[in-house]
Amino acid sequence: MICGFDYGTSNCAVGVINSKHEVRLLTLDQGKAFMPSALYALERELICEAVANTISLPELQQQFIDLRVNPLAQARRVRREHDIAGDEEILFVGSEAFEQYFSFPEEGYFVKSPKSFLGASGLRPEFIHFFEDIVTAMMQTVKCRAEADLGQELTHTVIGKPVNFQGMNAEKSNQQALDILRVAAQRSGFQQIEFLFEPIAAGLNFEQSLTTNKTVLVVDVGGGTTDCAMVRMGPDHRDKDIRDDDFIGHSGERIGGNDLDIQIAGKQLMPLFGMTAPLKTGKPMPMQTFWNAVSTNDVGALATFNSLDTALYLDQLQRDCAQPELIKRFIKMREDKQNHHLVRSAEQSKIALSDVSEYELDLAYIEAGLGIHLTRTDLAQAIAWPLEKMTNLMSEAINQAGTQPDLIYITGGSAKSPAIRHAVEQKLGNIPVLDGDHFGSVAAGLTVWANRLFR
Repeated sequence: MICGFDYGTSNCAVGVINSKHEVRLLTLDQGKAFMPSALYALERELICEAVANTISLPELQQQFIDLRVNPLAQARRVRREHDIAGDEEILFVGSEAFEQYFSFPEEGYFVKSPKSFLGASGLRPEFIHFFEDIVTAMMQTVKCRAEADLGQELTHTVIGKPVNFQGMNAEKSNQQALDILRVAAQRSGFQQIEFLFEPIAAGLNFEQSLTTNKTVLVVDVGGGTTDCAMVRMGPDHRDKDIRDDDFIGHSGERIGGNDLDIQIAGKQLMPLFGMTAPLKTGKPMPMQTFWNAVSTNDVGALATFNSLDTALYLDQLQRDCAQPELIKRFIKMREDKQNHHLVRSAEQSKIALSDVSEYELDLAYIEAGLGIHLTRTDLAQAIAWPLEKMTNLMSEAINQAGTQPDLIYITGGSAKSPAIRHAVEQKLGNIPVLDGDHFGSVAAGLTVWANRLFR
């Protein structure tokens, strides 16, 4: 069976063409079509073991075991040390991963938006293999749940890709990320795998509704990246098997909804943990450690934040700070591994402020009675920098095309924010802006393309 697979930074979705020749998104997570991109394991070392036990093809399974001799030995040791039974559930994906993390943040290994780490520069081979395992574990779960809903095996897929996974060394970065995705898809049981740019996929879905030819600027604001594509669309274009001449400009960068959440967490929430508190000397507080805490899409920042050096530094900082109780709160948050939860709270405030002008954010999980009052003005100030980068990408795609778009099609989960919509409208003036299915357009377009490619 053929499917489109949106392995997204924030959510995953899988689509197929049903008997009515319509796109159907399959159920993946607690009755919903969109599964949060998150994983929680009782112990980090057990992820590799879970993957090995779930690879269905014997030759791929043996190849994986041969490559992971040491990690699998570490998994057996961890099981013995922590007395983890063979039949105990060790891996949770999607909403279940968040539930486990919120309940036991300090006990297991939690990762949100692993797609954000793909293509990172300077990774040692063992880290690349580890990311392969995380992505494979998630893909295996998604494929299994999709097949359970469909009642058939999924064998052929088109997977979405951003224009650029990372901002630096783009070509090398993109290749590393695509290699990881391909390996994960193969180990998950897909026999044929192709890739398609995500903004083009979003545009293909939208194109089905056009009755006249248009030049469309597709703006896909995802969790990890913002991608723009200038595309000639309409009745004269949509039935072509080769569309290269229709894609006349594109741009993309690693800046997305997660970056908005991080900016909100840093600028609005981190002062509660001492980021703007003065030192006893009267000098300003060094801020890098506070930003490391909330940079949940930066593997290097997280490694530094969780290091012994940071623990020792914070102990000294508490003594040096004129408000040591705030640093004490920061230290406890770090020890309890609640930094991911804090960024999740920032995301919740962003979503809430899409509908209301003021919001009371409850942080009682950090400390009883702790909270903060946020307004849309606070939100706008916090996200001004990433918004500017997003709108500059639009201009870049238009300049490449050498023509103005007839309309703008905006999609992606983060595009629901009124602040983003307002920034898009301000950037391009009177050009009509149309909203797509913010969460499902990429998956739907990937499904349309997969059906055309593999039929």
